[in-house]
Amino acid sequence: MGKVQVYQEPDRETRVQIQESVRGKDVFIIQTVSKDVNTTIMELLIMVYACKTSCAKSIIGVVPYFPYSKQCKMRKRGSIVSKLLASMMCKAGLTHLITMDLHQKEIQGFFNIPVDNLRASPFLLQYIQEEIPDYRNAVIVAKSPASAKRAQSFAERLRLGIAVIHGEAQDAESDLVDGRHSPPMVRSAAAIHPSLEIPMLIPKEKPPITVVGDVGGRIAIIVDDIIDDVDSFLAAAETLKERGAYKIFVMATHGLLSSDAPLLIEESAIDEVVVTNTIPHEIQKLQCPKIKTVDISMTLSEAIRRIHNGPCTFMTHSHLTAPGEELGHQHEPLGSEFYGSM
Repeated sequence: MGKVQVYQEPDRETRVQIQESVRGKDVFIIQTVSKDVNTTIMELLIMVYACKTSCAKSIIGVVPYFPYSKQCKMRKRGSIVSKLLASMMCKAGLTHLITMDLHQKEIQGFFNIPVDNLRASPFLLQYIQEEIPDYRNAVIVAKSPASAKRAQSFAERLRLGIAVIHGEAQDAESDLVDGRHSPPMVRSAAAIHPSLEIPMLIPKEKPPITVVGDVGGRIAIIVDDIIDDVDSFLAAAETLKERGAYKIFVMATHGLLSSDAPLLIEESAIDEVVVTNTIPHEIQKLQCPKIKTVDISMTLSEAIRRIHNGPCTFMTHSHLTAPGEELGHQHEPLGSEFYGSM
């Protein structure tokens, strides 16, 4: 562990002091995203820049949950904030990024440095196999068509069926949000040419909620990458209960669980929520015993070891994702520093 001091001035400015030499060393900065996400980002950027100006050989950021990842598309007259954050990290001096389950894989293209997007699904799959006794009678559920691809991946690996809930409001992906209605379609096009007529945009009509797939008398396992605002998960759970599912599990990589989410989960039809420890959620677990945690630190630590040791241990998908696998020779790497900013 490296020696570093991170604190805030009385005026809320973030100050970072590296308290030892990092010249010529590989520096791994581990940053966990807290509820104060903007302060977290500034701590990371300032620490990266401090290591850069101190002549570190390489600076690798280990950010299990990449913040602002949900803002990766243009919304009306907004901006693609994850692209801005990627540019800031690269400009500060980051040479490599290790993260887990980006909201969209295309976010990797926002960086001009190598990005390792590790996967938590093997640990969640292992939990299903070991902690759900009758998982062979389960069905993997996508709470919206947008998450059907992830559900299909789980279903194929577990040799289970799949169900998709269709008909709930898809505000995040609608035409009215992604900017495809701008400029607005109008009948009058006299400003362009008197003989032109631009067709009207047909408004969307929300269909009734339907479940594509059989969930009657089975265990329903809802899978997603982020669980923050739980309203959509609660609505999906109620729909599945009405269709005959007798147990409902929710599996997600990043458990933000903001606001009163733990209390809502405790009072809902959901039997268990399983998330990884990419984000601290100890307080939420005290509020809701239904929340369970899967540890994914082994994957991150093995990625760090292999990146630092170089080609002597070739990084493969199976080695990075298989839980409980023999990791080969273990030795303390030389010339590296680890910094954590919580």
